[in-house]
Amino acid sequence: MPRSQRSPLMLAGLLATAGVAHFAAPHRFDETVPRTLPGTPRSWTYASGAAELALAAGLALPRTRKAAALATAAFFVGVFPANVKMAVDWRHRPTPQKAAAIGRLPLQIPLVLWARGVAKNAEGRA
Repeated sequence: MPRSQRSPLMLAGLLATAGVAHFAAPHRFDETVPRTLPGTPRSWTYASGAAELALAAGLALPRTRKAAALATAAFFVGVFPANVKMAVDWRHRPTPQKAAAIGRLPLQIPLVLWARGVAKNAEGRA
C-alpha cells in the first residue's frame, strides 16, 4: 500500500488511540481542560474522546475522508488551548515532564498539516 494511502489510516489510528485513552484514563485529560469552559472537565474529556473516535471513523472511510480530515485539522486547532494549559500547569514538574508538555505545543502544527494533506489527497475520490 503506497504511503499516501496509509496516511489517512495512520491518522485514524492516532485519533482512535487517543479517543480510547480519554475513556480509559480520563483523569489525566480532565486536568488539561481549561477551567473557563462551561460544564465539568470530565464532560469535556468524554466529548473530546468521542470526537476523536468519530473523526477516526470518518478518516477510515474514503467517502467521508475529506470532510473528516478537515474536521480533524479544526479539532487539532481547537484542543491547542488544553495543550497550552498543560504546559503552564506542568512548569514546576521535573524537567522531562516539563519538556514533554512544552514539546507538544509545536507538534500541533504538523498534525494540522497532516490532516489538511489527507483532505487534499481525498479530493475527487469516491
